Amino acid sequence: MVDRKGDDFIPLGKISKPHGIRGEVKIYPYSGSPEQFVSAYNHVYMAGPGPARLIEQRIERARVQGKQVLVKFVDCGDRTTAEQMAGKEVFVHKDDLPEPGRDEFYLHQLVGKDLVDHAGAFLGIANRVMTSGGQDLLIVNSHGREFMVPVVGAFIQSIDKDRVVLDLPPGLLEIND
Repeated sequence: MVDRKGDDFIPLGKISKPHGIRGEVKIYPYSGSPEQFVSAYNHVYMAGPGPARLIEQRIERARVQGKQVLVKFVDCGDRTTAEQMAGKEVFVHKDDLPEPGRDEFYLHQLVGKDLVDHAGAFLGIANRVMTSGGQDLLIVNSHGREFMVPVVGAFIQSIDKDRVVLDLPPGLLEIND
């Protein structure tokens, strides 16, 4: 068991239910890319007892089934054990994430950065990311006010160590008022 510290662990998905009688579980990946889940990880961390505790789970095998991933963990050999995992969130340590490709980034890399427009005017600080079935949204804090910005590649001009330069369409910030 490990302690979850700050932003060291990134949520990958959620175990939806057991599959079959040999201990497999279905995981809904938050990224929407089940293929990446299968190819990139040999172990993950599952929510454990208490909000800050994670249990390492070594992956014996994984395969894609539709929009989900069927995973067999080494220490899960039957349906009863798999049923106890249903509803638990699955995490990966940020150091275990595959290197993003050119012009790619992870959503968690935006959190905590200053957001500026293409002219350099401060828009706010990226507070968190809200993921949903539709569009990922960046929750931005600006002088005690919160607003949302869709995470769209066309809106993001550049990302560096401390800031993200955005080119937002006219009126987007005003619709948050």
